[in-house]
Amino acid sequence: MGAPVAQTFPTKAVRIIVPFAPGGSTDIVARMLAPKLSEHLGQTVIVDNRGGGATMIGMDMVAKAPPDGHTLGVATLTFALNPTLFSKLPYNPERDFAPVSLVSTVPFVTAIHPSVPARSVKQLVALAKAKPGSLNFSSSGNGSASQMAVELMKHMSGTDMVHVAYTGGGPALLALLSGQVSMFTMSIPAGLQYFKSGKLIALGVTSAKRDPILPDVPSIAESGLPGYELIEYQGIVAPAATPRATINRLRDDIVKTLNVPEVKERFTSSGTYIAGSTPEELADYIKKQIAAWGKVIKAAGIRLD
Repeated sequence: MGAPVAQTFPTKAVRIIVPFAPGGSTDIVARMLAPKLSEHLGQTVIVDNRGGGATMIGMDMVAKAPPDGHTLGVATLTFALNPTLFSKLPYNPERDFAPVSLVSTVPFVTAIHPSVPARSVKQLVALAKAKPGSLNFSSSGNGSASQMAVELMKHMSGTDMVHVAYTGGGPALLALLSGQVSMFTMSIPAGLQYFKSGKLIALGVTSAKRDPILPDVPSIAESGLPGYELIEYQGIVAPAATPRATINRLRDDIVKTLNVPEVKERFTSSGTYIAGSTPEELADYIKKQIAAWGKVIKAAGIRLD
């Protein structure tokens, strides 16, 4: 039964729903993927931004779309955070989606305003302990990866820092540049020009090891909080009842696309790392992310409803 499905899919344009507004790392990933994926699939691939509701609006559209492979979604770290952050979701993150492939991972960097009297994670933690509640940090929204990066830091260091949520990464970065907040965690490329000019201080990268783009900046794990790690990710998912033959076709063409040299170059230059996977590997990855972050969120007492 699988072969006829594989031969007839796709029969029309394929839509990738990005559950964020345009311009962020997930939107950029989808738009880097779409043109070459269109060539491999033989149909146009459209990126459809459906931001809002901590990604639940967009992901609910994916869950309820016809399970024929023509509507896909991008699952991110927020997708794994939401089951613990919210008491009720409009979908079940593990039952209502069919994972296709992990596409990419994006390490972040935690930056501070130069006026903050700290130049290492150890010094920042000491400052936060000496003056509880005196440091504040911006984020791109409640429940975002940029919030969780600092919540994890607070949880591991036993410190108190005040969260200020903005409507996106752009406003959150401007708040840091203007000195309205002390700290913000962002994608590495977003901060490069400000680190070079001295307008911001790169305190530590959120990956377990240093990042080649910022070789002189230590990881947060090596500079005071062993075991610390936060990685944003982008994985393609389909509605749950999508035929396996269609999932396999999508997965194969996504991996082919990721291996095209010009696509690889585009990802690398944007601070994004290619990470193709099997559907089972993505399912396992999401499950582990939900469990690991669930512990952090519960320990920090964060609820968004």
